[in-house]
Amino acid sequence: MADPATYRPKPGEIPTSPGVYRFRDAHGRVIYVGKAKNLRARLSSYFQDVAHLHHRTQSMVTTAASVEWTVVGTEVEALALEYSWIKEYDPRFNVKYRDDKSYPYLAVTMAEEVPRAQVMRGAKRPGTRYFGPYGHAWAIRETLDLLLRVFPVRTCSAGVYRRAHQTGRPCLLGYIDKCSAPCVGRIGIDDHKQLAQDFCDFMAGDTQRFERRLTARMNEAAASMEYEQAARLRDDIQALRRATEKNAVVLPDATDADVFALAGDELEAAVQVFHVRGGRIRGQRGWIVEKVEDVTDAELVEHLLQQVYGAAEDARAAAEGAGLDAEARTAARQEARNAVPREVLVPVLPPDPEQMSAWLSGLRGARVELRVPQRGDKRELAGTVKANAEHALALHRTRRAGDLTTRSQALREIQEALGLESAPLRIECYDISHTQGTYQSASMVVFEDGLARKGEYRTFSVRGPEGDGARDDTAAMHEVITRRFRRYLADRLAAGDVELDDSDSREPGEGVGAVQPRSGEVPAEEPGERKRFAYPPNLVVVDGGPPQVAAAQRALDELGVTDVALCGLAKRLEEVWLPGEDYPVILQRSSEGLYLLQRVRDEAHRFAITQHRRRRSKGMTSSVLDDVPGLGPARRKALLATFGSVKRLRAASVEEIAEVRGMGRRTAEAVVAALGGDADGSALGGDAAGVAAVPGDAGSAPTSQNGATPGMLGA
Repeated sequence: MADPATYRPKPGEIPTSPGVYRFRDAHGRVIYVGKAKNLRARLSSYFQDVAHLHHRTQSMVTTAASVEWTVVGTEVEALALEYSWIKEYDPRFNVKYRDDKSYPYLAVTMAEEVPRAQVMRGAKRPGTRYFGPYGHAWAIRETLDLLLRVFPVRTCSAGVYRRAHQTGRPCLLGYIDKCSAPCVGRIGIDDHKQLAQDFCDFMAGDTQRFERRLTARMNEAAASMEYEQAARLRDDIQALRRATEKNAVVLPDATDADVFALAGDELEAAVQVFHVRGGRIRGQRGWIVEKVEDVTDAELVEHLLQQVYGAAEDARAAAEGAGLDAEARTAARQEARNAVPREVLVPVLPPDPEQMSAWLSGLRGARVELRVPQRGDKRELAGTVKANAEHALALHRTRRAGDLTTRSQALREIQEALGLESAPLRIECYDISHTQGTYQSASMVVFEDGLARKGEYRTFSVRGPEGDGARDDTAAMHEVITRRFRRYLADRLAAGDVELDDSDSREPGEGVGAVQPRSGEVPAEEPGERKRFAYPPNLVVVDGGPPQVAAAQRALDELGVTDVALCGLAKRLEEVWLPGEDYPVILQRSSEGLYLLQRVRDEAHRFAITQHRRRRSKGMTSSVLDDVPGLGPARRKALLATFGSVKRLRAASVEEIAEVRGMGRRTAEAVVAALGGDADGSALGGDAAGVAAVPGDAGSAPTSQNGATPGMLGA
């Protein structure tokens, strides 16, 4: 824990202008980002007597080792820069709204030549129209099934579409008239795109236009005594009405608004939002947030709006840089604009409502009204949203009542058992996997605060001194630990001139990398946050016993890394081994600390086997074209797509090969020369596959360093 006085800037150094600031810990990691109208006044509040600070703020300022700030021109710029930094650095002491589930959307890929309607989750893609979110995927499929009667747009995957196009026969949906079958030419590409646009217009709220159109066609068919056609149109109208009725009218004045509600206590809060478009609820989302910083409800609302609507700016920027055509870019910009409604109704106004409204208006490109509903239908709807938030919070408490306590207990038990100075908030675990010494692979998994951080997982291909792998598991472990921490030291040294003072300021006995951070002003545009191996763990866990632990410790000693704890977990008796100890540390079988170590070790084992299988699968296939100079994957794919098989490729002339897109005469001659020495075509597996198995490897099962097989973990 650092004393804030050791890194407090001089008051005269801090400007009184608006700006954004960030605190870093001793390793240079950004742990908190904030903004202020007056930087000097705000930062000075953090350096008062620690005893007078809120306990969460105390934890932050004592964890930090430096503070930086950036001056901006206006408070709106500060709002945008704060959001950008929070997204980039993911600081641990900032409130972060995370969905309590991955909500599905009904998406229409308007950027494709033949748009497709489908269920999508995750990050939004440029050029795709999204509707929702929905509470369940089945609700999307039910709605889509109703609307395909009227808007028979493509819903099949790229593989199904391509196969139908090649065979000239549509899929089942084409036969039952729930797809217009552009794959076989029943409808033109432009007409299908217009059909998809009509589908999007209907989903966006323009429902009456299509109902009137179908009603007029039904009346015309009935007047012409085409009663079967009239009956089909009647059923289509009923399908549209059923799909529309699923989204009840809640605001009679056809309002476009997002209605937010907040429910919580001192530790947690639940947020719900109803997306109302055209007076109807088009989607609903919910978040659960842990209050890791001392914030009021107004500040929670400010952070919420930043993170919800900041994605609109990201989508717009992605659309500009995605290489889309002009029409797709226009649609993507419109989609980003529609993400911000005309009205944003909140339970309490943020601290600077005018600046927030100006920021939202800039994202939408039109005025956005930010207010608290006071009376009428909107206030009543806000009450309904608040009831949903209260229910979500109660459900969250029921499901995860003991989760935080359990994780804290596990980390505390590990700290006590291993004799660490502090709880190991960041744990890295390493495992080796191979098949009888071949395709040696290693994994590094990361757990922070007892939870997996899958975005920071890494894999290694073990090379060995001769490039053909290590002689045994201990040598492999030594190589992996050496490579990981050598990269860490290199990244720290490379970042020192920007973020850290790498002068000779270490006290005797301090480990490598224990540099002295510095406070001060930084530019808004600077090199991005360091990734990969830039941060050291508090604890390294290796899968194995004393030999593996000794190899890892030797690697750390050779690099001079002395501030990282190390242990090994042996699978047979679940013993915890420390470097240089003759006897293991025995944790109780019911110990939460042992359970956490087992989870970390098993996750490293699973990830190592996954990487090993990937390498082995790739190594089991070979092609005679792999070694042709100048012939990369794209050209190989183009050749096989043009000629269909190696047999036909072998029979082709240099001129015919050179006509393939991307090929030249010199490369074509190299291909002919490579194929000329293999008359039977076995190197490409005959006419179709183009691959040959590596002998003697297919039947072997991958093993980890302690001899376990994938079946032991169900991987």
